[in-house]
Amino acid sequence: MKVGLVLEGGGMRSLFTMGIVDLMIEEGIKVDGVVGVSAGACFGCNYKSHQPGRSLRYNIQMKDEPRYMGWRTFLRTGNLLDPEFAYHTVPMEIDIFDRETFEKDPTEFHVVCTDIVTGKPVYKQLKTIDYEALEWIRASSSMPLVSTPVELEGKLLLDGGMTDSIPLKYAQEQGFEKNIVILTQPEEYRKHASKLPLLFKLLLGKYPQIAETMGRRHLMYNAQKEFIKAEAAKGNAMLIYPDEPLNISRTSQNEADMRRVYGLGRQKGKELLAELKSYVESFHVL
Repeated sequence: MKVGLVLEGGGMRSLFTMGIVDLMIEEGIKVDGVVGVSAGACFGCNYKSHQPGRSLRYNIQMKDEPRYMGWRTFLRTGNLLDPEFAYHTVPMEIDIFDRETFEKDPTEFHVVCTDIVTGKPVYKQLKTIDYEALEWIRASSSMPLVSTPVELEGKLLLDGGMTDSIPLKYAQEQGFEKNIVILTQPEEYRKHASKLPLLFKLLLGKYPQIAETMGRRHLMYNAQKEFIKAEAAKGNAMLIYPDEPLNISRTSQNEADMRRVYGLGRQKGKELLAELKSYVESFHVL
């Protein structure tokens, strides 16, 4: 029986996720596949490359780097994160991503994006890390309104969280019958309707379907929260949440906040370590 690891996004909230995932790497807790959305994909790829601590490390290193992220970058490129520097220069030249280990590790790695023309989710399994694969990760992580669409395989793509925020159902469809699902909001959190529908329609007017999708996003997200809760009750999922709101912005460059949120994840991982090991081992994952 195959076990998957499903990683919600949330920008810098996903450092909570990585506190848990890094502990899993260090403790040798092996799953058969990872499905990551947005920052869950951008950070979660380090599970397959066996690089605990990397996500926190490079974000702290880059916090004062004007080429990495910020409004100056947005004015210069149309993207809050510099497409070339953040997604290619950093992993290939500054904090080197271990492509060889990623490719040799048998764990499947899937990312979720959104087709802004159709308003539908798009999924991609990445078996290697090259320029195109990094573009898939960039697409999954590209927040609407502050990012330009990424063109891949004839599609215009942005953040996967717009259409499949918690892709447990997709993981199950890929054959992962049991899943560990790590979320970046507390258990009781539910989304409210967006207060920016007119802004979405104005700025995404060329793509009316995605503007409509964004207007309904809260309904999709809240339905997914109920679905994962039901799957957990059936024993098909182990859900991990922060106990309280993480109180960090998606684009925070505050080192103290990054370390705090990452530390909360490690603390939660240690609390659940025996349960995590038992859950995986009970399904005979090798």
